[in-house]
Amino acid sequence: MASFITKFFLIIAVLYSLTAANSLSAQNSVRGVVKDKETGEPLAFTNIIVKNSTEGTQTDFDGNFELKTTQKPPFSLTITYIGYETQEVAINDLQRSYSIQMIPAGLVLDKEDVVIRGSRVTEKQREAPQTIESLDLIAIKETPAANFYDGLGNLKGIDITASSMGFKTINTRGFNSTSPVRSLQLIDGVDNQAPGLNFSLGNFVGSSELDVLRVEIIAGAQTALYGPNAFNGVISMNTKSPFFHKGLSIMAKGGERNLAELALRYAHAWNDKFAFKINAAMMRANDWVANNLNEVYRDPNTGGLQAVGTNNWGGYDAVNIYGDELLAFNGGTNINSDLSSKRLLPGLGTFFRTGYAEEDLVDYDTENLKLAAALHYKIAPEIEAIYGYNFGTGTTVYQGDNRYSLNNLVFQQHKIEIRQLDKFFVRAYHTRENSGDTYDAVFTAFKLNERVRNNNEWSQRYTAYWNQNIVDKVRALSGYPDPANPANFSGWFAPQGQIAPNYAIGDSVMNANTDSLLYWHSLARAYADEGRLIPGTPEFQQAFKEITSNSSFEKGGTRFLDNSSLTHLQGEYQLQPSFADNITIGASFRLYTPDSKGTIFSDTSGVKITNNEAGIYGGITKKTLNKKLILTATARADKNQNFDLLFSPALSGVYLINERSTARIGFSSAIRNPTLQDQYLYYNVGRAILRGNLNGIDTLVTVQSLIDFLQPSGGDLAALDTISAPAVQPEKVKTVELGYKGTLFERLFIDAGYYYSWYRDFIGYKIGVDLELNETNNFKSAQAYRVATNAQSQVTTQGFSVGLSYFIGQYYAINGNYSWNVLNNTEDKDPIIPAFNTPEHKYNIGFSGRDINSTLGSWRIPSWGFSLNYKWMSAFVFEGSPQFTGEVPAYGLLDTQLNFGVPKLKSVLKIGASNVLNNRQYQAYGGPSVGRLLYLSILTQLDNL
Repeated sequence: MASFITKFFLIIAVLYSLTAANSLSAQNSVRGVVKDKETGEPLAFTNIIVKNSTEGTQTDFDGNFELKTTQKPPFSLTITYIGYETQEVAINDLQRSYSIQMIPAGLVLDKEDVVIRGSRVTEKQREAPQTIESLDLIAIKETPAANFYDGLGNLKGIDITASSMGFKTINTRGFNSTSPVRSLQLIDGVDNQAPGLNFSLGNFVGSSELDVLRVEIIAGAQTALYGPNAFNGVISMNTKSPFFHKGLSIMAKGGERNLAELALRYAHAWNDKFAFKINAAMMRANDWVANNLNEVYRDPNTGGLQAVGTNNWGGYDAVNIYGDELLAFNGGTNINSDLSSKRLLPGLGTFFRTGYAEEDLVDYDTENLKLAAALHYKIAPEIEAIYGYNFGTGTTVYQGDNRYSLNNLVFQQHKIEIRQLDKFFVRAYHTRENSGDTYDAVFTAFKLNERVRNNNEWSQRYTAYWNQNIVDKVRALSGYPDPANPANFSGWFAPQGQIAPNYAIGDSVMNANTDSLLYWHSLARAYADEGRLIPGTPEFQQAFKEITSNSSFEKGGTRFLDNSSLTHLQGEYQLQPSFADNITIGASFRLYTPDSKGTIFSDTSGVKITNNEAGIYGGITKKTLNKKLILTATARADKNQNFDLLFSPALSGVYLINERSTARIGFSSAIRNPTLQDQYLYYNVGRAILRGNLNGIDTLVTVQSLIDFLQPSGGDLAALDTISAPAVQPEKVKTVELGYKGTLFERLFIDAGYYYSWYRDFIGYKIGVDLELNETNNFKSAQAYRVATNAQSQVTTQGFSVGLSYFIGQYYAINGNYSWNVLNNTEDKDPIIPAFNTPEHKYNIGFSGRDINSTLGSWRIPSWGFSLNYKWMSAFVFEGSPQFTGEVPAYGLLDTQLNFGVPKLKSVLKIGASNVLNNRQYQAYGGPSVGRLLYLSILTQLDNL
């Protein structure tokens, strides 16, 4: 990978040299300076473009510019800067230097975005009926987080969850998970989901930070506007146009945990018609380690196996150690649960198999490579044709039902689009993923253990050693009880062979000899583990390689084969008839083609699976009451091949209180089609087989009734209960939202909102057992299944959020936000309803300064800035798979950064740290413990190319 990057950068260097040489042939140049009209301060990075052309430049840190052009006077320049009105300046004399005064509170680069002074909140956002959070170019530069994607977690109402350093997911309004199937992530309108997984891979295969123009997160149900799966929100990224953002940009970053990042963007345009851009970004680091040694949570109300505690003599089932699980239907190592076992095998108790730590099973050397290229051609001045290509690959860790090592995952995407902004677009894209060398880390531990002996054999060896070598030592701890005093028998062992119900082992003798019992259990474990594969040895490495490179689970392999693809077509057209301000009509079609060769889906023996869905939508906007009230109605109809036609309406009203304040009320709805996994999954995770459910299932036995059947007093077939799991159906949600946005006292911006949501047909799971009996109706074998199905009850959620920004003087700002989210109806909650996984309370407090000009003695600092952000969230229960369910404690994090402009190098130097106080915390239970990440970066922008 490193060799490829080196060659790629050499090619870019050659292109840069050729283009730079070509640019020297320009005969004319315009010089000048751009300043704030009110303060006289120079404005760095102001965009200056020759009107009706693609020739342009940006000012340096002192506001100075030199624009080389092929134009001859007279011509005009268009000057744009975020937070200021667009200026047009007539150029008649190339010999003079132009001083351009920018007026605050105007238009940003994109014509639809009118901003409120100082807040960088666009008019589009201010008048939107939804809650919208955003990061623009300035906010991306100022974020104290290690990268812009992490910085999204500091926005109001946004939850970010880390499965690893390379895999992070974003969610809004509850029902969070490490598999964000209820959120939609778009890059320039293109869904960047992995086709086989049906959810976004975060920014692992997303956009390079150098190419991101703006990120918007639209919270809540958005199917009517964005299609199925925009269930809880939309993350929309817009990248930079090569017509407006030209030149060469290079960013290098290094930091703790051997963090190394290198990113490059180059864009150029010719003849007002043709432009292109190329992006490359590479990252590597030592990932955070998942080493939670707490005991796996077991619900005491569900029956069956219970928690034993981390001090149990025979070990316990730890969260991030795999293969140490107590398997209920495979040998049953809990052999000391009744009175007879306590007499015959005193001290044995419950014991667990020796497992493998996650750090021995996954590659923590995270790597990520992203390449992107785009060709832009203007068919007409307002109509643009675009071809785009994205490529992503790398290695990281992902958490779902198990923990998975994503090794050499490859993601490719092709896009063709013809568009006219605010008028129409026709878009087609094709996405394909290749799982590379990806494997299941948890299941790998099971298979490593089975290489030596299965669980039954291991349990029998452990028990035999205890019986032959330890039992007499335990009995000798305190002698025999006095038969004349049976009241004392509860603290002693009954004489061997004597039968008396009251002769039971008490805890007092055992607890008084814990050290001895721990030692004896270690001897029994060593005997049972004889021949165990030890991490780091050649024997372990050989077995590990064979297991993780084999895609046949039946033959002991844990590797995935996933070459799934997605094809999407979409068109949209906007009208401005006399009776309405805007009408939008559109349609979309997508085709999924999963391909796993039976390792994930039920596509074995030549079975080919395809799944398609289509939708049409329309919306109308009307301004009334002297354009004070904006009314919008939108409706969408969607049809998946396996499910009924569904409708998603939305209605909203936005009232313009004054030029700076709006109030809003809206109703929206959304659907979420079952994922490919909900429909077609057939995947063995070791403890159970995960199964999709298109046809319904009613032949599985409940876990509790099987446990009762297997008890010594059980055996009654009539007592076995079966589960009913109807065929899975789409989820549905309806939401009502109220909100206010406005600027108060010239300097205080406020954005507040409340929502209430109703959910139906939540997709969850039921667990049952396929039981096999022999000829005499005795237990022979059992296979546990987890089957996708829908909850029968309705659930509601509600929440409130408020964000405040106060601007101090010319340079400084204080920001804060608070979010409250709760799941209602929890007392009678249907167990199928997925976990809420969201803290009830969360807040951020930040202080920042930007573009500060100061002097220190005779030393002038032309442009520097800083930001600090403190985030706090309350404790909450994170419910993942049975292995990864537990409490995420409350925690607070402080991020900070300091940046300096280096005018001579046309660069920005930035030093910062996320979690600067190194407060180690989990963002997902079972995930890594995330600590401090100190970093240093330098960004160089050579725009006059």
